[in-house]
Amino acid sequence: MRNAHIVYDRDQILFAGEDSPPRELLNPDQRAPDSDLEDYTLLPGLTDAHTHLFLEGGELDLDKRAAYLNQTPEELLCLARERLEGLVRLGVIAVRDAGDKHGVGLALSRLSEGSDRPLMPYVDSPGAAIHHYGRYGGFMAEPMRDCGTPYNCVESRVKAGADRIKLIATGIINFKKGAVTAEPQMTTTEIHELVAAAKSFGKQTLAHASGDGGIERVLEGGVDSIEHGFFVRDDQLAKIRDRQIAWVPTFSPVQEQVDHADRMGWDDQIVANLQRILNQHAASLMKAHAMGVQIIAGSDSGSWGVAHGLGLLYELELMERAGLSSITAINSATGAGSKRLAFKDSFGQIKPGYRSRFLLTRYSPLETVVNLSKDKIVVFDGEALDVSPIPKLLLIQAGETSIPSGAFRCEN
Repeated sequence: MRNAHIVYDRDQILFAGEDSPPRELLNPDQRAPDSDLEDYTLLPGLTDAHTHLFLEGGELDLDKRAAYLNQTPEELLCLARERLEGLVRLGVIAVRDAGDKHGVGLALSRLSEGSDRPLMPYVDSPGAAIHHYGRYGGFMAEPMRDCGTPYNCVESRVKAGADRIKLIATGIINFKKGAVTAEPQMTTTEIHELVAAAKSFGKQTLAHASGDGGIERVLEGGVDSIEHGFFVRDDQLAKIRDRQIAWVPTFSPVQEQVDHADRMGWDDQIVANLQRILNQHAASLMKAHAMGVQIIAGSDSGSWGVAHGLGLLYELELMERAGLSSITAINSATGAGSKRLAFKDSFGQIKPGYRSRFLLTRYSPLETVVNLSKDKIVVFDGEALDVSPIPKLLLIQAGETSIPSGAFRCEN
C-alpha cells in the first residue's frame, strides 16, 4: 500500500489501510497523525526460521568453537540470551530454533512467552532434535534408541516443552566430494511414525534433509517443513508444493565456506564443488518460486560463520542474488512463516491483531534487501528504537574479533 495509515498500541496493530482510520481508534480530539513519515517504508519485523541459539556462529576459530561447547548448559543459556536480546536492534523479532540438547532453546521459548519478558524476540524451539545414535547431529540431538519407539521419542520432547518436533533425517554435504555421500539416517517408516506422533500432540515437524534420497523419505513421511534441501529434484519440488510443505533453503552456511575458503583450507576443487552446489541450489530456488512452493527464510545461524541476526540479513541477500525479487525475499522472512509455521503468537504481518513489531526505513528494501542493514526505526511492543547503520566491525564476521576461550562471564 502507498500513503497508508497505521494505528497501534503497545500490544497490537489496531488498523492498517489506505482509508482514514476509524475515529474510535484515535485519541480524543486527534485531527492529525502523531507522525507523518511520507519518505519511509514500513514492513513487518523479520523472522529467522532456522537458528541454533545455543551456538555462536560468528566464531570462526574451530578450537574456540569446541571450547565454547564445553561450557555448562547454564553458561550456554546466558550467552544465548545476550545474543537473542541483541537481535531486536537488527530488526529480528522472532526466531524458530532448530534444535539443541542443552535446553537453551526451550528455556528461551518459555522466557519469551512470559509477561515479564525482556526486550527479546519470540522464540519457538523443538528442544533436542531426534536422530540415530552414531550419526550426524549428536551435538544438538538425542538418539531415538533412548526412547524405545518413535511415539515415545515425540512424547518425551512434548513433555519437555517442545513447540514442534525436529528430525535429522540425513547427514550433511561432503564438501570434498560435492555431494551427500552417507545413506539417510531414517527410514520412510520411521519418519512417518514420528510425524504421526507429532500430529497426535498437535505439533508440526521440521526435518533436516539434503540429498535427493533423504528428501524423498521426508516427503513420503509427511513432514511440515524441509530444512536445507540441497540437491532437491524438480519432481520433488512439485511434491513439496502439492503437499503444502514449506522449504527453508539455508544458503548461508555453504556460502560462508566459500567466503572463508582460505581459513578452512579448501583448495580450488572444493571451492568449485561448493560454488556448483550453491548455483544448483539457486536454480532450485527459482524453480520452486515459479512453481508456487512455500519458501521461508532461515539462516542456520549458529553454524560455522553464520552469526545470529546478521546471518539472516545475509541469507536474504543471497536469496535475492539467486534471483528472487526483494519483495519475495522479504515475504519469506515475514508473512510466509507466520502463515505456514503455526506460531503461537501473531507477528510477521501488518494487519489488525498482529503484534506491534515492525520496521520503518528511509531506504526502501523493495529496491534491495541490502537496505535492511541501513539505519531504521524498530518498533517493538511500545518501544521505538532508532537504530544506526550496523557498524562495519559487525559486518566483518565475529571471528575477526574472536571471543577468548575460557573467558565467558554472565550475570543473572
